Amino acid sequence: MNKNKLVLFFKNYLLLALLSICFLACVKNTSYTVVGNGWSGNSVNTVKFRKNALTAYKEFQFTAYYNQEGYLILGKRNIKSSNWTTLKTNYKGNVKDAHNSISIAVDGSGYLHVSWDHHNTKLRYAKSKEPLSLELGEETLMTWEQEDKVTYPEFYNLPNGNLVFFYRSGESGRGNLVINSYDIYTKKWTPLQSNLIDGEDKRSAYWQACVDAFGIIHMSWVWRETWGVETNHDVCYARSKDGGKTWEKSNGEIYNLPITLASAEIAWKIPQNSNLINQTAMDTDSNGNPYIATYFNEATIPQYQVIYLESNKWKKSNTGFRKTSFLLGGGGTKKIPIARPDILIDDTNIRTLVFILFRDEERGNKVSLAYSFLNDELPWKVVDLSKNEIGQWEPNYDIVLWKSQKELHIFLQNVTQIDGEGVAKEKASEVRILKVENLNKLIE
Repeated sequence: MNKNKLVLFFKNYLLLALLSICFLACVKNTSYTVVGNGWSGNSVNTVKFRKNALTAYKEFQFTAYYNQEGYLILGKRNIKSSNWTTLKTNYKGNVKDAHNSISIAVDGSGYLHVSWDHHNTKLRYAKSKEPLSLELGEETLMTWEQEDKVTYPEFYNLPNGNLVFFYRSGESGRGNLVINSYDIYTKKWTPLQSNLIDGEDKRSAYWQACVDAFGIIHMSWVWRETWGVETNHDVCYARSKDGGKTWEKSNGEIYNLPITLASAEIAWKIPQNSNLINQTAMDTDSNGNPYIATYFNEATIPQYQVIYLESNKWKKSNTGFRKTSFLLGGGGTKKIPIARPDILIDDTNIRTLVFILFRDEERGNKVSLAYSFLNDELPWKVVDLSKNEIGQWEPNYDIVLWKSQKELHIFLQNVTQIDGEGVAKEKASEVRILKVENLNKLIE
């Protein structure tokens, strides 16, 4: 190790040590607000692919969940207040299927959009009657095209106030990615992509996306060859600079649509039977560089991994702190020892700090946070943000609030998931919002 690297090593080591001390204080500065009581017989309220479970608009924050009877509950509060206003809607969902989650977004005019209750079923969607209102209008379709076999509905906010809506059309193992676009001036949805990623009737893509400060949509996905999770392979990438109309690779090469197995850019090659989980998580730094979080084997142990673009080259950081192995296989919602992760990037203090939000049986199934400067010579640090276990919860945080103010608000509920789409006989549990104070000031 040369002198410059040695100096940098000790600087980063000291900074991470100070961060660890700060995090110990930070955990004491966590606080909760209680929204209400939600269904907890499976993980339908807390699955990773909700976009979003929690979202902010100006000084307000919105959330949604199913109650014990399966009704769709909406919540709103002033962000500075601990008191939530909730509304029990007339709409219900099949809570016994953990795929049938609720996703929400607020458009640039303040209207709340809600989609819920999907697993290869007809689109269910409604919009609030007025800006900032919890009262929804009539259930309706969006475009009346490819809306009969919907799974994984997800909203994404664009900087101009418009929305894009992603979902899978078709069944697991042979589904296609569809995108609709919402215009806040016409108040109408239009089809944007009827088949962005084509499984060619042989496979399907399990994706996540994010929108950077420049309005570029970044998307990553894994391929899944059959209904069995063990057939997941490869992490792939695409981006759109025009709101989802055209797509390109990280080197600027334009994709001929639809994207297929043969044409997809592979950010990281991962073979089948590697314990690669479906769905990824994404964030970007202030320069628009993408970071992808997932987990797959390092040797024989599933580890949280970060795949990121640096100087036009894909790199990987293995968090490496897990000690126990497990095996993914089969279909349906799984009971897995660890949650699919979420990722947050903070580069407001020159260095890029990467956070991984997760849950792990090794740590007592608590809300945990790992963090690193992605320096291979320094180990990742981990801290628990909750004192009590939260069952088979998976992370979902307020992306809008994090992007705009670097405040971390996490949707939290203690839930039980029985393997293979099972349902537990559990009473309703509290739906809470966990706030971590001053996370972005830890390195000041």
